Amino acid sequence: MYEEIKQKAYEANMLLYKYGIAPFTWGNASECDRENRVFAIKPSGVPYEELTPEMMVIVDFSGKKIDGALSPSSDTPTHAVLYSSFPEIGGVVHTHSVNAVAFAQAGAAIPALGTTHADFCYGAVPCTRELTKAEVDSEYEKNTGLVIAEYFHETNTDENAVPAVLVKSHGPFCWGKNAKAAAYNAAVLEIVAEMALKTARIRNDVPSIPQHLLDKHYLRKHGKNAYYGQSKKD
Repeated sequence: MYEEIKQKAYEANMLLYKYGIAPFTWGNASECDRENRVFAIKPSGVPYEELTPEMMVIVDFSGKKIDGALSPSSDTPTHAVLYSSFPEIGGVVHTHSVNAVAFAQAGAAIPALGTTHADFCYGAVPCTRELTKAEVDSEYEKNTGLVIAEYFHETNTDENAVPAVLVKSHGPFCWGKNAKAAAYNAAVLEIVAEMALKTARIRNDVPSIPQHLLDKHYLRKHGKNAYYGQSKKD
């Protein structure tokens, strides 16, 4: 019954390993089935070299395990909150990629400095507030998701235009229309984070990309009149 989303979740998890942004067991990807309100996610603590599609665990939007022999990722409650809070996403990824984590540890957003960033995200990649002691001590992973949702809702940020966030002192979460897209976004996030850090080494007062150039690059790829890539008719 769940073979398709297990396969897609498996493939996305292996992309994280292929991209080099989730070494050891430091990452997880999930694929959502909104019709049945479930998602497939990586099992906790299993090395990528040992993963198989059959190992993926099925959980519902409350985080309850529905199917699978193994325990789901410890970040499952965060994924569950994101699926409930962001109704258009179909995949979620969490990694501890080095450059993105550096920004998270500094409690700093990743600024949109150039067109590479603008092609990916409509503005800076934000960093959330730090979780309180009470939030960490009680349902930590669920509260991580709630802090992400809180930021996007309170700032009226469009999660489809900004498909990534940094949780302060922790690391990045990314999402997309499916798990493969979320894994792609996680890989691009790491690249633009590295670019921003290297830019700051050369000059630490570089301003953000001008709005008109941000608009051009983001909208030509993601806007309603987007023209980047090949026509669907071709």
